[in-house]
Amino acid sequence: MKINTAEFIISNSDVSKCPKDPLPEYAFIGRSNVGKSSLINMLTNHKNLAKTSGRPGKTQLINHFKINSNWFLVDLPGYGYARVSKKTKEVFQQFITDYFEKREQLVCAFILIDIRLEAQKIDLEFINYLGEIECPFCIVFTKADKISKGKVEQHIAAYRKALLANNWEEMPEHFVTSSTEGTGKEKLLEYIDAVNTEVFKNYDQF
Repeated sequence: MKINTAEFIISNSDVSKCPKDPLPEYAFIGRSNVGKSSLINMLTNHKNLAKTSGRPGKTQLINHFKINSNWFLVDLPGYGYARVSKKTKEVFQQFITDYFEKREQLVCAFILIDIRLEAQKIDLEFINYLGEIECPFCIVFTKADKISKGKVEQHIAAYRKALLANNWEEMPEHFVTSSTEGTGKEKLLEYIDAVNTEVFKNYDQF
C-alpha cells in the first residue's frame, strides 16, 4: 500500500465524538516516548503529521487522521509516564479504555514497544488487557536501529517467553521497525492493506 493522502480530522477526549464514518480504524499506542509520532510520520510520508517531542506524554487526546480517504490512523495518548497532573492522567487513561472497549470501527491496535529495553511490566500488562477484552492487536517494536540484530532477537524472545508464561498460546503478530531507517514500513502497510481488504469485503456499507 502507498499512502497518498493523510488528513488530520479531529482531536478529542470523548469517544462518542469520534468520527461517525464506518471506515476501519487502526490505533497506535505505547508507553510515552516510545517513538510513536516518528513512526506515524514515517508510515504516512509526512514529517509533521504527528507532533514529535522530547517531552514524554505530549499526546493527550484521541487524534484521528484519514488515510487515502478510506481508513483512519488513530494516535492515542501513551500509557505510563507523562508530565501531567494525576487528575488529568486519570481522565485520559479512562478515555483510552473507553476507546478500546466501545469503538466499533477499531479493527486493530498496534502496541508500540521500545526494542532497546528488556520486557517491561507495563507493556505486558497492556498486552494482557487487550487480550482480556478480545481486541485485535499487533506488537510493533520500535527503534531497532539503536541496537544490534542479535539484541533485537534476544528481546523479542524475552517477550515471547513472558507471554507464553502468562497463558498466551503463541507470540502475537509483531513487526520490527526503525523510523530513522524506514525499517518495517512496507510490512506494516501491507498488513493494514490486507486487513482493509477483508473489512471492505465483509461490509455492505463500503
